[in-house]
Amino acid sequence: MYSLILSLILACSSPSENQAEQSIVPSDAEKLAQFSGRTELATFAGGCFWCVEAPFEDLDGVITVISGYAGGKEKNPTYGEVSSGKTSHRESVQITFDPEVISYSELVDIFWQTFDPTDVGGSFYDRGSQYESAIFYHSAEQKKVAEESKKLLDESGRFSKPIATPVIKYTNFYPAEEYHQDYYKKNPADYYAYRKGSGRDAFIQKHWPELSAKKYPAPSKKELKENLTPLQYEVTMEDATEFAFQNEYNGNKEEGIYVCIVSGAPLFSSKDKYESGSGWPSFTKPIDARFLEKPIDKSLGMTRVEVRSKLGKSHVGHVFYDGPAPTGLRYCMNSAAMKFIPKSEMEAAGYGEYLWLVD
Repeated sequence: MYSLILSLILACSSPSENQAEQSIVPSDAEKLAQFSGRTELATFAGGCFWCVEAPFEDLDGVITVISGYAGGKEKNPTYGEVSSGKTSHRESVQITFDPEVISYSELVDIFWQTFDPTDVGGSFYDRGSQYESAIFYHSAEQKKVAEESKKLLDESGRFSKPIATPVIKYTNFYPAEEYHQDYYKKNPADYYAYRKGSGRDAFIQKHWPELSAKKYPAPSKKELKENLTPLQYEVTMEDATEFAFQNEYNGNKEEGIYVCIVSGAPLFSSKDKYESGSGWPSFTKPIDARFLEKPIDKSLGMTRVEVRSKLGKSHVGHVFYDGPAPTGLRYCMNSAAMKFIPKSEMEAAGYGEYLWLVD
């Protein structure tokens, strides 16, 4: 027990506490240039900032994720001051993202899955107001999205206690010292020991669906060739596009979810489907952006953002910045790349954990 407690204490500390000003490094600049160049900010607090930073790092459309301190009155706080509770700041992360590639709503959906939103007075092993959770909104639209998302989660019955995370107006953010940035890469042993020892990993595994390739494996191309229709194979494996209006799900209004035809990974909910008039099934957002990849597609003399099933390694469609609120995005998908699971069959098909996103 002593060794466990010691490892937990050491996991949130470092021999150096010199404040380091953050800037966009070359790789981040390259990310920015890849997409539209537009940026917005999202600021979240969910306990230890190392554990909130990592889940957002590899999302297409996310430019930077910076660990730091937010919401307090003190200027230029240090880690020693914040972690000891001597300031009114919370450990937080600030995300710079391209709203034409990933929406604020998608980031909020992922944020809820990184910590215990019912915890009052801290987060897992770390106690005190400096480790309390919060969503710091940057605009009236962000406030609306966050509050509606919180309400939906509260009413979902996923937790036995009410959601305690407040939605607070953003005031400030101070980057943490350099040694805290990308901590999960710099000190993986300490990072993963902390996640496990603090109880964060166990909590997430208990309350949220598994996102692994083990659960949603992708068959070989040979198997796909044998089991998919010619159109399904051409769309998913050869990046073809089916005919508008002449596809299976464009006019589908039944409740349920759309899963990857290759891997079975859940991609979209009927609740987020809308009639775009494009002739293809369209959605405002995915079930979980971590199931998707969004590379730049420069074929046909155009620059577009492709949507691929990450676990299926397959083409699904494209995403455009001409959709309705709250995301402004139109996920324009090929019916042939997906399989529809009606709400009445979701439990039996192994997708019961997603019913609350359909209701």
